[in-house]
Amino acid sequence: MRTIIGVGDPSAVKRFSAMLFVDQARDAYWSNRFMKKGADAMVPVQILTELENDAGDTITFDLFAQARGKPTFGDDRLKGKEEALKKYSDAVSIDQIRYGNSAGGRMTRKRVLHDLRMVARKVQGDWWGRFNDEALFCYVAGARGVNNDFIMDTDWTGYAGNVFQAPDTNHQMYGGTATAKNNLAAGDVLTLTVLERAKLKATTMGGGTTGIPKVRPIAIEGENHYVYLMHSNDAYQLRTNSSVGQWQDIQKAAAAAQGANNPIFKGGLGMYNDLILHEHQSVIRFSDYGSGVNLPASRNSLLGCQALVMAYGSTGNGLRYDWHEETDDRGNEIVIDSAVINGIKKTRFNSQDYGVVSIDVSSPLVA
Repeated sequence: MRTIIGVGDPSAVKRFSAMLFVDQARDAYWSNRFMKKGADAMVPVQILTELENDAGDTITFDLFAQARGKPTFGDDRLKGKEEALKKYSDAVSIDQIRYGNSAGGRMTRKRVLHDLRMVARKVQGDWWGRFNDEALFCYVAGARGVNNDFIMDTDWTGYAGNVFQAPDTNHQMYGGTATAKNNLAAGDVLTLTVLERAKLKATTMGGGTTGIPKVRPIAIEGENHYVYLMHSNDAYQLRTNSSVGQWQDIQKAAAAAQGANNPIFKGGLGMYNDLILHEHQSVIRFSDYGSGVNLPASRNSLLGCQALVMAYGSTGNGLRYDWHEETDDRGNEIVIDSAVINGIKKTRFNSQDYGVVSIDVSSPLVA
């Protein structure tokens, strides 16, 4: 005789809460590669956990600017010449997000509860991974764009009070010779030259007395790298606009790189000039570029350390995700839902993006 653990049983709730977190982390693109917990996380997305154990709905975090004071030589007095520490602050807020499934009434259910839990776990794990990925793509781009396969509608502007923030002028560039969205031309697609310019901008911009935050590289086995994240259409343009030798060289560079087993390399296209190349179909797209306001474009991202933060709060069960089961309609219908308390934000200091350069390129549909 089969043992059935009833709806809402605490052991099932705890177990499936833990498994759901594992599922969404495994299925999500960003979680698999670019996220890490800790104040000094050398990855594009820093996970903040201060609110998992403490009350509150907002975390404030600081960036201390580079020192710019002059030195004191010899026996000249230092007293009174000390430089004050200069810092910029940003904040991320959290909110509850819930998603659920109905297993239907008694006459429509053909599975026992254990099977329903497994089905719901798979469906909801996939949903959470997808929602988190799409939210991160929107936040890093600072826009929802026109991607037609997203969960949220095109008028979405963010959640938990963390609104999307468009790139500032210092951290924005375009393909070809374009200097703004209205003069981007159809031929201004992603090329190796665009990659070179993006790397140059990231390495030479900011720091010192400029007041512009530098894009900190990601240190992997003693070598400095950046992630270049492009739309799948742009990856096609890069491949077809480059000779076979050039593309083969990109592949060889990734294979020979120190620390190539690091998760950041996972699923990458290759490496070019210390840029670890990634493609994804959910990179944000637009349809209103060019002089005719009808040119399709995408917003690629060059990512350094701590380009975004994701903060978590406690759901009350000691785990990041909560699993809830109950019956409805006088016990006829089984409903399973899950929840998380979190928030996402692109990191900005001194009104400027901190860990990302946005690169808008012409991106014609090719499939």
